[in-house]
Amino acid sequence: MSGNVVAYHETNRAVAAALREAASLLEQQTASQFRILAYLKAADAVEQYDDDIGEIAARGTGALEALPHIGPNLAAAIHELVTTGRWSQLERLRGALEPEAAFQTIPGIGPALARRIHDHLNVDTLQALEAAAHDGRLARVPGVGPRRAAIIRSTLAAMLARRRPMLAAGKQATAPAVDVLLDVDREYREKSRAGQLRLIAPKRFNPEDKAWLPILHTERERWHFTVLYSNTARAHELHKTNDWVVIFYSADHQPEGQCTVVSETAGPMKGHRVVRGREKECTALVASDPALVSHTVIGRT
Repeated sequence: MSGNVVAYHETNRAVAAALREAASLLEQQTASQFRILAYLKAADAVEQYDDDIGEIAARGTGALEALPHIGPNLAAAIHELVTTGRWSQLERLRGALEPEAAFQTIPGIGPALARRIHDHLNVDTLQALEAAAHDGRLARVPGVGPRRAAIIRSTLAAMLARRRPMLAAGKQATAPAVDVLLDVDREYREKSRAGQLRLIAPKRFNPEDKAWLPILHTERERWHFTVLYSNTARAHELHKTNDWVVIFYSADHQPEGQCTVVSETAGPMKGHRVVRGREKECTALVASDPALVSHTVIGRT
């Protein structure tokens, strides 16, 4: 067997092993069997593939999607793993995600700025950072500003172009409705208070390596959600680690998205749960349906 064959077999095996580890963690964290099976089928497909998965990934996520059992989201995951040696979703499931390290792969972002971006925006992935660069949130981070945000936005577009799952012609990426996100937030906080969720041991701000961070995997129609309390330095500083809820969401044929739900402390929505960046929608939702007060008000853990 030639050296090249050995090398790509090792790459394929490494990717398959990562997919199986993700499936195992999802099973331990009581995710849906459908989602677990999708990862296992993808692992088998990658391991049995005759050619180098790395060479396929070099052609972009579209080429990976042509393989059996590889949809857009798994194609993006494999591309990230092969091209960067990291897979943010797997690190999240392990409790080992270090977004500052990922942000420092962007030219011009050093450790201090990476930490400030993470703490102010509460975003954990390059995709979520790109969204913040487009909607104006990144420009408002101290030390960034509009010009620097534009440069980061352009750099991210180039970095993610071949990793991003491609949408069907004429379609745009969407996000779950705010009532769905608030309901997922309610489920997470209720189950967390009741001690019904698997606890993971995050690597950050956890010197004793204790399993304290609840994690939820849940679904609503076509959406898959992974939910955790915020574990940023700012959340700890402001004592919001039992209030700020970070929701990762994905669906077929579009990239993973992310949002944060918090208890509003001022203004007309004081005492209600709101999705950061979508406050107007939350206000309109509560105004249209007073019954929502019962599950959007602050719930302490």
